Formats: sequence, C-alpha cells, structure tokens
Amino acid sequence: MELSISYLAPAGVLAEAEAALVERRAAQVKDLLLVLQWADLHGGDPQLVPGAVPARFGGDRLVGLGGDGTPLVQDLCIHELAIARHTHPASTRSTMADALDLRHRLPHVWAQVLELTCEPWVACKVARMSRRLDRQQVQLVDLAVAEAIGGQSPGRVLAVAEAKVIEADAAGHATRLEEERRRRGVWLGRTDLETGTRTVVARVEPGDAVWVDATVERVVDALLARPDIVRAHHPDLPAALDDLTHDELRAIAFGWLARPDDVHDLLAGDTEVRRRPHHRAVVYLHLHESALSATSDGVARVERLGPMLLEQVTRLLGHAQVTLKPVIDLGERTSVNAYEFPARVSERTRLRCVGDVFPYAVGTATMSGRYDDDHAVPYDPGGPPGQTGDHNDAPLSRSHHRAKTHRRGYRVRQVDAGTYVWTTPHGLRRLVDPTGTHDLCELEAWRLEHADELDAVIEHLHDELVAPVA
Repeated sequence: MELSISYLAPAGVLAEAEAALVERRAAQVKDLLLVLQWADLHGGDPQLVPGAVPARFGGDRLVGLGGDGTPLVQDLCIHELAIARHTHPASTRSTMADALDLRHRLPHVWAQVLELTCEPWVACKVARMSRRLDRQQVQLVDLAVAEAIGGQSPGRVLAVAEAKVIEADAAGHATRLEEERRRRGVWLGRTDLETGTRTVVARVEPGDAVWVDATVERVVDALLARPDIVRAHHPDLPAALDDLTHDELRAIAFGWLARPDDVHDLLAGDTEVRRRPHHRAVVYLHLHESALSATSDGVARVERLGPMLLEQVTRLLGHAQVTLKPVIDLGERTSVNAYEFPARVSERTRLRCVGDVFPYAVGTATMSGRYDDDHAVPYDPGGPPGQTGDHNDAPLSRSHHRAKTHRRGYRVRQVDAGTYVWTTPHGLRRLVDPTGTHDLCELEAWRLEHADELDAVIEHLHDELVAPVA
C-alpha cells in the first residue's frame, strides 16, 4: 500500500508524523491486548480435560511466563498465536510474559500504555528488568516509572527503572553483584589469520577499567613524545606517528602494558610526560539525602555508569586519592559581562538539568556529557551587561546547538533554572524541564514566554489600584 502524501506542506508533515506516532502506539497496544486475551482464553488446566496426555509424556500443562503474581498459561497454546503474529514462539512467549507483567504487576505503567502516553516497547523492557522482583517489591518500580514516563525520553525512563529495581531489592542486587564479580577474568580470542591481530576481552571492576583506560592514554602521550622509542620497538610503523589513528596508538600502548619494565623506563625517561599532571577523574555522584540514612540501602547515580549501591561507589574509587569537594549550591545565581560561560556557571547549570535540554534528548549524563553552553536568548555584543549567566544558559549537544543556531525559526526561552520553552520553525511547542519534555498549546507557550512582562503589568496595575487618591 502506498499513501499519497506528496501534497503535504512542512506543517502538514509534522502533524501527520505526530498522528502516525499515536496510530503506531495504538496498533502495538492492540497487539498486547490480543496476546492477553489469548492468555485469558487458555488459563485453564489442560490436565483436567478428560483424556489429556500426562505432562510427563509431553502433554500440555500450565506454565508461569511472567513474574510473581501473574496467572499461569497453557504451554502449548503459544505456538498457534505465534503463527498468527508471524513470529517465532519464543518471541510471542516473551511478549506474553511482558504483557502479563504489565497488567498484573505494573498497573500504573500499564495505564500509561493504554493511554498511549508511553512507548509500549519501553514498558515491556521495564517489565523484563523487574521480573525477578516479587509483587510487593515491584510496586516501587511501577510508581517511579509511571511518574517518569510523563515526558522523559526512553533512555531516561529506563535509567529510572534500573535504579528502582536495585532499590527495591538491594540485598538481592548485592548478591548478584558478587556472583558477577566471581565471573571476572581476562580472555584471549583466536588470532585473525588475515590481519595477524588478536582480541583481548576483560571483565573487570568499573574502577579498574577506568584506571586501565587512563594508563593507556598516559602511555600514548609518552609514546608520542618519544617517537624514536616507538619506531625502535615497532619498525613496521610509518615514519610519522601522526598518520596513525588514536585507536591504533591506544592498541600499541595497550601492548606496552605487557612490558611493565619498558613502560616504567618510558615514563621515567620522559621529563615532559612526568611534568604533566597525571590523568584525573572527576566523579559526580547524584545522591538524595535519604540514601545516607541508617535505614536506606543507598542507591546513587554515577555519571556515565548509572545507578550503583554505595558499596560499589567505594570500590570504584579504591585506587584513587580522593578529594571531596563541597556540595554545590544550586540556589546560587551569577552572571558575567562576557560571551564565554565561566566554569562555575556551566557546572551549576548542568547539575540542575537532567542533561541536554533539547526536546526529547536522550542523554542522562549531566557533567560528563559533551555539551555546549548556549545562550538561550542569543548574545548581543552591543547589548546590556550580564547576558551570560545562570538565567541564560542551555546545555545542548553540538548537533542540537547547530540546529538551534543555524536552522532559522527555532526559539527558546529559559523560564527558570532548568526549565525551557521551545518553539520550532514550524510552530511545534515543547516545555523541557527536569521531568522531561511536555507538549504545550500556543496559549501556554505564550504565557510562559512572557511571564516576566505579565508579572510587571500585574504589579503595575496593583500599584495603580492601591495608590492613594490625591
């Protein structure tokens, strides 16, 4: 089937795209409802049917597909439904388990799915992530995820789900962590006969991985400073190391780690490298004060690594000389008479925001993400002082920054710290705040964009009304 849409203008394409989103979600919800109806129709015990083949001889039986609290389903009913859905039985079995979990264990998330405000695949993934929890524990995940679904991107919703799954069963998570730690190791792959290379795979502690990465970078710096040593050990390399990619240099440096004496001599003999400060890692820990109470299991979010138990955080910093910085006061406000954003402004702005403040941005890292500090209201070299500051700072990825700056028609207004009103070139309006991205009608967008002027008018009218009559 081919739809004729060539007549659509830009605004029409955007409207149809939004309508198509709703239609796609509705079709996926219908699929889940049909799977649930099939499960309901096949919930009776097939072994009670006269003449049933005993289960031990391969006969049909009831099986549990979902988590704790979901009804049992006849095992052999799934195959026919899979044929109708054009899927493998294992795929349909997985979908049925997700749907049962959503309806019976995650009712608040399921309600969002039925209202078409949530991507069904996101809800299904939350169901799988939380399946090991019992019916009481999963309630914490249900409420938190349902609240986050309102405007957060899928990646951010899943990050909330991951943290709440840990919080709901911290003891079980700690046990699984210990089991995973016992699976640590370093393995060698087979030699690639065509290239002569070999793969090394390592499963290590997150902190160890960070330090190995930093050491490799330090060796790369030393090798670049001593190209004579590199060529002495690797005569097959090109004369100019600049012809090598950074990944190639890292591979060479990683190989040097197998010769610690050579690495020691390399680093000790290069005064330029020794004068440089060692690689430092700044760890931003997002932690609610309740996590430090005696009754809390303490789940924190570490930039770029995701949710962790506090005991994991201590292992993460095990190799480091740790310097604790004071808590950053996000209530402070400052501005400067310059175009460039000072570090103290950039740091506070990014900590206030969930990450990139472009509508539906997916990143969850605030400080470790590669963001530009953009003037929400464009900087005017001939304008008034104090244009750069907390009141006019929107962290954006480079791609989003370029679109906002060079694609005519984008308009953004920073309503307050961490809250932004966006208008696209063709009139789509969105509110972005720490809870996500939300639709706005034209009137709501106008009211937010002109809130300061409205407040000034109201204050003026109030003064006029209460002024004493001369």
